[in-house]
Amino acid sequence: MIKKCLFPVAGYGTRFLPATKSMPKEMLPIVNKPLVQYGVEESIAAGLSEVGFVTGRGKRAIGDHFDLNYELEREIAGTNKEEYLTSIREVMDKGQFSFTRQTSMKGLGDAILNGRRLIGDEPFGVVLSDDLCLTEAGEDGVLTQMVKLFKQFRCSIIAIQEVPEDQVSKFGVIAGDKIKDNLYQVTDMVEKPSVEDAPSNLAIIGRYILTPDIFEILETTSPGKNGEIQITDALLEQAKNGCVMAYKFKGRRFDCGSVEGFVAATNYVFENVYNKQ
Repeated sequence: MIKKCLFPVAGYGTRFLPATKSMPKEMLPIVNKPLVQYGVEESIAAGLSEVGFVTGRGKRAIGDHFDLNYELEREIAGTNKEEYLTSIREVMDKGQFSFTRQTSMKGLGDAILNGRRLIGDEPFGVVLSDDLCLTEAGEDGVLTQMVKLFKQFRCSIIAIQEVPEDQVSKFGVIAGDKIKDNLYQVTDMVEKPSVEDAPSNLAIIGRYILTPDIFEILETTSPGKNGEIQITDALLEQAKNGCVMAYKFKGRRFDCGSVEGFVAATNYVFENVYNKQ
């Protein structure tokens, strides 16, 4: 019913300069695995194995990562180093990958609209690689949790988490009617509000399941905050004319778009995942 996932990966990653001057921020490693691979693994585990990337200039390393490297593999074939490629080989075996470009940075809404040619007229997931979402071994990943909800409600679903009030200005923030524990029907949505204007402390994070009518809404969405086409504006329109659910997911999220969050994620994965493999 839902099999495609979109990865907007065209951003410049300026907070990690000079490292990202020639290296996509999505390829920065959390211990020994790039950020984008964590997201793709989560997508495939949820059944969304048709993965589309909305890229930009200087992002060829992402495509290369999900492709064969004949010289490297020939060099390490038959050695104990070959086992280091196990995880990416599994991803390549299970996933199908396609690419398109966002030619100018006009916001997340524009990036998703650019992905329409990869998605077509069907529901799809969206993963922002900056948000690393981890769950305990044996538990459903965040996208898997959301796919189960989508099968029940058949509408757009966004992942949310509570944040301290002094941090609401960093996020899109929702207000909604509580349906049950951890699930809300969205009634309002504001992109990066001031503390005074925030409708709640329920912040949107980088996991979405969207119905295909979002593309038609995005086509007529005017630039919003910072002159960008905001996905929050389109989702609010969708909520007013239909239904959008917000889900307070189970798991741990790291903001790897910030240096502090990236370091925290690296330390957590090293101590709790990598050392237990």
